[in-house]
Amino acid sequence: MKKALALASVLTLSAGMLAACGSNNNEENASPSASPAASTAAAESPSASESASPAAELTGKITVLTHRTDLVDDGTMDKYAEAFKAKYAPNAEIEFEAMTNYANDIKVRLTTGEAGDVNMMDSSLPNSELANYYEPLPDAMKENVWFADYRAQDGKSYGLPTGVNTQGIVYNKQAFAKAGIDKVPTTLDEFYAAAQKLEEAGIIPLYMNYGAQWPIGNWAEGSVKYVAGDMKYTDQFVTSDTVWATDNAWGTLMNIARKFVQEGWVEKDLATNNWEMSKGEIASGKAAMYFLGNWVIPQVIGAGAKSEDIGFFPLPYDNSGKLNAPLGPDYFIGVSKNSKNKELAFKWVDFFVKESGYVDAQGFMPVDKTQQAKVPQLAEFQSYNPTFLEDVAADPKFNEIANKAEIDLFVGKYTQDAIVAKDLQKFYDELNAKWKKAREALGY
Repeated sequence: MKKALALASVLTLSAGMLAACGSNNNEENASPSASPAASTAAAESPSASESASPAAELTGKITVLTHRTDLVDDGTMDKYAEAFKAKYAPNAEIEFEAMTNYANDIKVRLTTGEAGDVNMMDSSLPNSELANYYEPLPDAMKENVWFADYRAQDGKSYGLPTGVNTQGIVYNKQAFAKAGIDKVPTTLDEFYAAAQKLEEAGIIPLYMNYGAQWPIGNWAEGSVKYVAGDMKYTDQFVTSDTVWATDNAWGTLMNIARKFVQEGWVEKDLATNNWEMSKGEIASGKAAMYFLGNWVIPQVIGAGAKSEDIGFFPLPYDNSGKLNAPLGPDYFIGVSKNSKNKELAFKWVDFFVKESGYVDAQGFMPVDKTQQAKVPQLAEFQSYNPTFLEDVAADPKFNEIANKAEIDLFVGKYTQDAIVAKDLQKFYDELNAKWKKAREALGY
């Protein structure tokens, strides 16, 4: 669904894919980021749901599984829990279990029935299987919520997004100034020219984080749909033998990534996972840019940057001057079908998404449509007038074929290979051959 949004609309959105767009393209082990006091954030927002019982009846204990090891370790999640208890359930107990390899571990925990009372939903779980593991949400929880039906089946919704992302270029304004860049690039040629100036100034133009794998997903699956201008773009390939081409959206993105590597406009050490270090490099201005979602902004600030020194603009993937940008849900959160305390679990989910302060602290746009974003970088992003395209659920057969072909769309390995391939067309031909074989084997 294509939506060109005015500034006022965007700042009330719960807005990457990536995503990440769907991408649930956050890292599994995010580093500590600036988090406001949960009690203050909670006090600013009214109760968003009347689905749970009065506070006096909300007792007992729930266990919440999360990928945010950093927020558990630094006490932020405990602050959210204290604010929740003070407002809704003074006699309840909220326990957190953080997992460092969440994406893989949650799959096992779901099948063994040990997924806690609340968890960040397995992003690879098809909607058709949601009812096997999650409890349908009360209707009141879905009112005025973005992506309320994204994780739904047979008219029932099973999860709410924990934030809404867009994606683009996060940049250090001081690095740009040092390199003599006085205008944010809005075309591809300007983007390349800025990178050249940054290199000449002794600044790493763009920290790709090639060695970490997951951050480079935006150069492929994390961005192809909005670059193509169609958020159901991948559906057509379920019945096609040719997915990857140098002249389609995949090629557009990959050619930009390859040029940055070939020109030396990225980190020198591509092989090593320098994710944690890279945030300090961007924060200090030793490196100038990331191609990631808005969720990384508070992490860069948490690494030492001043908020006013960090900006955000859409990726200039062509020279038209008219660019698309995605709106995508972050991790979804849901209530386990096996929970013994579902009312308390529902109320926690509702509070965490709409009132805890997590959304603002992590640099997301609000999930609740009636709330305004509080991140100044998002206002800057919108000032460049991108056309926002809201992500929609894709045909699950696309991922099914990719899995059968053993093409790791969301891990980053094949994207790594494409970036450094000697002959991109030959590499794409090989991928397409694997795709065709897998599609035929599945009968699609």
